[in-house]
Amino acid sequence: MNKMRMLHSMTARLAAGILLMAGAAAAAAADWPTRTVTLVVSYPPGGTVDAVARIIAPRLGEKLGQTVVVDNRGGAGGMIGGAAVARAKPDGYTFLLDASNHTQNPALRSNMQFDTLADLDAVSLLLRVPTVVVVTPSYDEVQSVQDLVKLGRERDDIHYASSGPGSSTHLATELFNLSAGTRLIHVPYKGGGPAMVDVMSGQVPLMFASLGSSIPHIKSGKMRPIALGGRTRSSALPDISTLAESGIEGFEAYEWNAVFAPSGTSKAIVDRFSQVLADVLKDPEVIKTLSGLGAEIIGSTPEELEQFRRDDIRKWSEVAKKANISLE
Repeated sequence: MNKMRMLHSMTARLAAGILLMAGAAAAAAADWPTRTVTLVVSYPPGGTVDAVARIIAPRLGEKLGQTVVVDNRGGAGGMIGGAAVARAKPDGYTFLLDASNHTQNPALRSNMQFDTLADLDAVSLLLRVPTVVVVTPSYDEVQSVQDLVKLGRERDDIHYASSGPGSSTHLATELFNLSAGTRLIHVPYKGGGPAMVDVMSGQVPLMFASLGSSIPHIKSGKMRPIALGGRTRSSALPDISTLAESGIEGFEAYEWNAVFAPSGTSKAIVDRFSQVLADVLKDPEVIKTLSGLGAEIIGSTPEELEQFRRDDIRKWSEVAKKANISLE
């Protein structure tokens, strides 16, 4: 009996301890933040990721009652910013706003500066922007996805531009090659801007580009859209069909933005920040601005983002292996 009483007593104390810790964590989250929160952006100023950060940061500050500053740490395909946050104190005052390279780098590199899954905790998938297949307006041979598939299977001299080796635009086109059985040839550039300039001028006839950066050039007639790489059509280009609708079954390629925290950050704080982010993304002005970039606004839970990034790493690892792509 004494042993049974001791066991019950220990169990009761353990349960009480757990409840006490849970209560303390909830209280800490309720008080958080008490000072400036830093949102590290893993890309330089001026790009789409930076634009998203500067759209949401002031509104986050209003809801949290503290200033949210944007700290650009660009370089190495997002790894410099990622490494900085992975090493940061997990106290709820440093977060990472990252993009598609978050899941593509682990698929392409064995010399990562940090362990993506182990060192960064998921907070929220903010949005995703579909890939769009664009061609030089005078490229009369390709008027449809079917034309591109036919040419890409018959010939081995059809070139495509990308924003660089291992970039989202490169991987999306290689996914198309694998899915459609085409042999499109890669012409890498140092960034999406120079690549699109050469597509517009006809130096390279086509590109799987981000819809957000392509919309102005599509609307001005400098590039012609063929199909979208998203699961569904976009309100930005409602008349343009998806690749899946055009016969490339299951094709999906997006650029996306998400927020992560240093591993070990209080779950209560992560959950609260995730909810605040979701609330900001419901703001009509935010919706209007981000939709203008061709974005599909999401605002996921931490658990949904965690599953998304694991699936994305697996997907691009398979593409990299089959297409023999590596950044070593």
